[in-house]
Amino acid sequence: MRLLSSSYRSIRTKLLFCFLIVTLIPLLSLGGLSYYQSAKVINSQFGKYGENAVAQLEQQMSSYLNRMNQTTETVYSYLLDPARVDLGNQVPTTYKEIMDKDDFEVLLKALKTDRTAGIYIITNSGYYYGENNLDVAKLNRIPAWQAMSDAYVGKYWLGFYPQNHGMKETEESGITVLGLAVPINNPYGALRGSKILIEENAEDLLHMFKLFENDTKAHLRIADPQGLIIYETAAVFTSQSSDIVWNKTLAANEWTIEARLPAKSFYRSSGIIRSNTMMVAVASCLLAFGIAYVFSSRFTSRIRRLKDAMQKVGFGKLHTRTQVEAKDELGSLDTSFNNMVGGIQSLIGEVERSERLKKEAELKAFHYQINPHLLFNTLNSIQWKARLQGAEDIRQMLYHLTMVLEGNLDISQELIPLSRELWMIEHFLKIQEVRYGPVFDYELECDEPLKRYLIPRMTLQPLFENIFFHGFEDGKGNIRLSVKEEGSHLILTLSDNGAGIPADKLERLLLPTAANRKGRGGLGVQNADQKFKLHFGQQYGLTVHSSQGEGTTIIMKWPEKEESPHGSKQDD
Repeated sequence: MRLLSSSYRSIRTKLLFCFLIVTLIPLLSLGGLSYYQSAKVINSQFGKYGENAVAQLEQQMSSYLNRMNQTTETVYSYLLDPARVDLGNQVPTTYKEIMDKDDFEVLLKALKTDRTAGIYIITNSGYYYGENNLDVAKLNRIPAWQAMSDAYVGKYWLGFYPQNHGMKETEESGITVLGLAVPINNPYGALRGSKILIEENAEDLLHMFKLFENDTKAHLRIADPQGLIIYETAAVFTSQSSDIVWNKTLAANEWTIEARLPAKSFYRSSGIIRSNTMMVAVASCLLAFGIAYVFSSRFTSRIRRLKDAMQKVGFGKLHTRTQVEAKDELGSLDTSFNNMVGGIQSLIGEVERSERLKKEAELKAFHYQINPHLLFNTLNSIQWKARLQGAEDIRQMLYHLTMVLEGNLDISQELIPLSRELWMIEHFLKIQEVRYGPVFDYELECDEPLKRYLIPRMTLQPLFENIFFHGFEDGKGNIRLSVKEEGSHLILTLSDNGAGIPADKLERLLLPTAANRKGRGGLGVQNADQKFKLHFGQQYGLTVHSSQGEGTTIIMKWPEKEESPHGSKQDD
């Protein structure tokens, strides 16, 4: 008990168990999840592969059957022609009978394809039309032909069989063909009571069956609607309820294609993955235990020293640093700790500065929160007074001033759509136009989709005020404002051809110092820059380019944000 108690209090033992827990839980979870997902994907892909393979067999067989159906329908239609009634069931003797026979056999030869093994019309007398390579007496070697009764009506699919009913003995072991027999029962057509026999070379089809069996290791069986086996894999197979079954039904003759794969064979790949996953998991567990046991004791002292340093930082001693002894994981941890403490110091300083700036902004907001209701009523009264006295220019100036003040005094939102900020600028320019007359030009380049993005409130107006009060003489000049999209950021460029800014003033224009706030012209630019930094980060804000006597260009860059449907702001 004393040993166990001492071991329990040991930092090395605690570190060992913690290392094992932290390592084994994700390892086993990841291994189990990887096995589950891999097995699921492999089983799904194998299942889809089997379905697609059976579907390809169905398509190939349907191609054969449809082609044979079309051939029989063409021949049947030919025989329904009243002009063909002279085709007899005996050897032709007259010239016309010979010509009719030749014409009919030319049609049969034209209907043949590279896969057609034979097209014959076999009469009741034993005489047949087609190529001279058929021994009618040998047709009874075909089981399905022998089983077909004379009273049968419709199409009779003979299945697969060797074409060993030729005239020559060398043809006794012929190729395997797929046969179709159709009795001719039309009372008004030629050759009534005869049978149409179509044979297609089935070697390619049987080769596909073999490839399917070799690839999937499945048992393939094709049966007609009555359950008669048309084709079946030669290997002995006992079906089970757990077998994976893929089946298709041929539309041409309702034959059923069924492929069965034992569950053991279907899940063999996932079983291999499971075994390999378990082996890797066991090996990883042993390796993790060995590494934890060996290295835990070596790093105990360094961990304790790091813990003491953390406690000092917890007490507020942010100047604490740990000594980095080696370039290993713990050395990296010591370095990360030192960087973290330095980062905390910088972050605290940044937070203090940000809070100070926010307090200043709040004080400014409170300072400008005059009674807007009284102000607007007073301006509206003056506006109506000007209208009654016919001072239309004064009324227009008061109207646009009211619009500008209404936008500026609305402090419910610090970020507003760019369209609203541009709208206030339009009213501001109307005031200047009333004041100076149409002596300045204003050009705006901004696509409509960009106007939905947010910008700090009352950012552009101070910049326009600087242009008119410090850049232009008597309001004369050109102003150009463009907004473009650059990746996920907006670039706003405001340029004028006014007096420009002296070099000494340009250097300290954006500096947040008390000295910079003296005089006129710098406070609006500096406040606009601080708004961007407070809302979006220190990497954003204003860039000012100016040459005295040549004009000024101000560039703003900030990330795209837009209002959500519920009024909250979200990244675009």
